[in-house]
Amino acid sequence: MKNLPLLKPADWVFGIVFCLLVSVPSLPAAMLSPLAEKPDWSILAGYGGSITAPEFEQLLQRVYVPDGSWREWISITSSQAVITPYPGASPVFLPIARKESEAKVSPKYWKARKERSPLPGKPLNGLRIAIDPGHLGGSFAQMEARWFRIGNSRPVEEGEMTLIVAKLLKQRLESMGAEVWLTRSKNGATTSLRPAKLMTAALGSLHEEGVAPTQKRLASEAERLFYRVGEIRNRAGLVNRVIRPDLVVCLHFNAEEWGDPKHPTLTDKNHLHLLVCGAMSGTELLHEDERYTMLLKLLGGTHAEELGVSEAVARSLARATGLPPFTYHGANALAASSNPYLWVRNLMANRLYECPVVYCEPYVMNSRAVFKRVQLGDYPGFRNVGGARLPSIYREYADAVAQGLADYYGGTAH
Repeated sequence: MKNLPLLKPADWVFGIVFCLLVSVPSLPAAMLSPLAEKPDWSILAGYGGSITAPEFEQLLQRVYVPDGSWREWISITSSQAVITPYPGASPVFLPIARKESEAKVSPKYWKARKERSPLPGKPLNGLRIAIDPGHLGGSFAQMEARWFRIGNSRPVEEGEMTLIVAKLLKQRLESMGAEVWLTRSKNGATTSLRPAKLMTAALGSLHEEGVAPTQKRLASEAERLFYRVGEIRNRAGLVNRVIRPDLVVCLHFNAEEWGDPKHPTLTDKNHLHLLVCGAMSGTELLHEDERYTMLLKLLGGTHAEELGVSEAVARSLARATGLPPFTYHGANALAASSNPYLWVRNLMANRLYECPVVYCEPYVMNSRAVFKRVQLGDYPGFRNVGGARLPSIYREYADAVAQGLADYYGGTAH
């Protein structure tokens, strides 16, 4: 009898999950998206009578589910909305306000601009803001593919860059009277989950997508669920259950395709856009939790506030950076308003955070102009950059966002 080869732990994990797959080939598509909690539909009862039928339908069709697939799950009359939580479930009946003047105030933990009173010199007085520095950075930067370097240059690492901006922005907002929290204050993950714990979830995710679970593909999906899904869900729990802010500011840098990570390509493209919640597809709406969180955002009345504050921040960022707007050409986004910098798109963060969200995507990390500025790091004052006198890219970003928030909440933005 030949000696059997020793298997590494990763091989054992792959073998186990592969056996799970082949033993349950007839499993139906998952009703929940990866790592989601089962929704508590009884919570919707608290929103009864808070919205009129025309407003409800308009928000569904123009903002949240523009392809009309919401009609498979929701029907609206002048007196009630009938919501199907999932196939075969008892419907949820939501009373509808007859007219706007009779609409009840929806339950929410955040305050809108009209509910606040700024003070002279303190335009953000009492405003509770959570700053969410996008991505993880540090030892996870290369795993999440938000890292590159050219030769011996300073690495361009989005998670580290957003954290620098977040700390600068926190100081500026606090000086204007805001109470400010960071969803993370250092590089790394906030969730205790790790890819090794997510192999079964990764298997289910690939099975739903109809993708063959090779060992390499399974490991990659487990990593994605860790840094993109588990991490954002953990931050959402912090935002909604602990901080409970009036606003979340999500900080990101954009990027164009840079090809081979070992030999990244720089581009002349550089642009700016902001995202507000919505534009869900029929496929995304198949997940019970996505239908539920979409309704929480809609019934919670976040859209008008999210649009207003994002308009102000977009104007401020455009003035400060001089960047042109980015334009989406696919079906996964739609224009949010006449402002070319604003787009509606369904992302986990802007959907799971139950308060208004300003989701910023300025600068292209692998543009030649941005690469030069990243190499200089953060610095006070101005430096000559390609013949132009410029602040550090991090301070320009933080100052512009702070000014946009001051414009909106201080009452000068309309």
